[in-house]
Amino acid sequence: MKAVMYGGGNIGRGFIGMLFSESGYEVTFVDVAETVVEQLQKKGEYPLRYVSGRGHEDLRVRPVTAVNGKYMEQTAKAIAECDIMATAVGARILKLIVPNLIAGLRRRWAEGRGALNIIICENLMDADRILEGMLKEQLTEEECRIFDEQVGLVEASIGRMVPVQTKEMQDGDPLRVCVERYGFLPVDKSAFKGEIPQIKNMIPFEPFDFFIKRKLYVHNMGHAVCAYLGDLLELDYIYQAIDKDEIYIIVRNAMEESAAALSAKYEVPLGDIMKHISDLLYRFTNGALKDTCKRVGGDPGRKLSPEDRLIGSARLALSQEIVPAYIAVGAAAGVWQYIKETEGMEQTQKQAENVLAEVSGLERGGELIELILGMYQLILKGRSIGELRRAADRVKAESMRDVV
Repeated sequence: MKAVMYGGGNIGRGFIGMLFSESGYEVTFVDVAETVVEQLQKKGEYPLRYVSGRGHEDLRVRPVTAVNGKYMEQTAKAIAECDIMATAVGARILKLIVPNLIAGLRRRWAEGRGALNIIICENLMDADRILEGMLKEQLTEEECRIFDEQVGLVEASIGRMVPVQTKEMQDGDPLRVCVERYGFLPVDKSAFKGEIPQIKNMIPFEPFDFFIKRKLYVHNMGHAVCAYLGDLLELDYIYQAIDKDEIYIIVRNAMEESAAALSAKYEVPLGDIMKHISDLLYRFTNGALKDTCKRVGGDPGRKLSPEDRLIGSARLALSQEIVPAYIAVGAAAGVWQYIKETEGMEQTQKQAENVLAEVSGLERGGELIELILGMYQLILKGRSIGELRRAADRVKAESMRDVV
């Protein structure tokens, strides 16, 4: 059996490619990083290392090979001949691989091969619909009909944390990937065409929207809040940030606000999500991963967009009559980071309001924008993380009195 992993980076090699290999597939990576491609072709394997506070464990992922995504014919041949495929290239790069995907599908259809399921491992809301739209823009009407019958675009929820790989982590081998042990892969059961393949740790689930929202509004949101608060304290690593009691309390409470909203919206037992939060918070403490606040908090503009982790989770909470006081602290810290990166000047309340209106799509004078601006004002005044937490406590207490 053959699998194509489009994207030979951290998630490609550190998670999905490994699962394909352990499920009996020969894995072909598609990437444009020439060193990675050449080394995978030459060695036919790569090292993966599980890391934790208790040490590490090494394993070899094989058999693998690679093709350079710059060469359409080679890439199309790999796509045409595979039994399963996945993408992990990054949301901004997805549009750039569309021509190669189309070339591969056309070759596959010309050769009369069967259905192809593509597992989409991108941190992007509605990734399946977005990729489908990109592909169909370049397909004929007849090809769109074949596409609908034979191509499954399967969203996945990527929970494994794989940091940027440092020289120290590579430990003498540029192909080595250091990862945490968590390895479950929830996927959209309803999106598959034909028989669902047996892949280790893959969990087909329906309806899948809950898993997508749980990943974005609990895991990604909590991770971002931790990173932005860590940035305020000029900390380098996530494990250093979550080790601060006041940051831990804010992050946990923010995640619990999302948990309550998700439980109400999707009628999922709150206890199950709370167990997931406890597991995530423990995983955030994994110092061996050396995951940085800079990486986790990177691209704050996207993370402050209307449906993304910070604003999306806050809006969901409000829709379920939950005041997102602690999420607002994280969003305010995210706004601070955004302005610092994009404008590089002394910050003002007006700048923050403009960011929340123009980047986050919030209505000026609305409940959520005022809540976040209140927290931002405290950051502007140089207040401590503890004072931010106490401000959120007061907002939460007042909201509870209003309910009573």
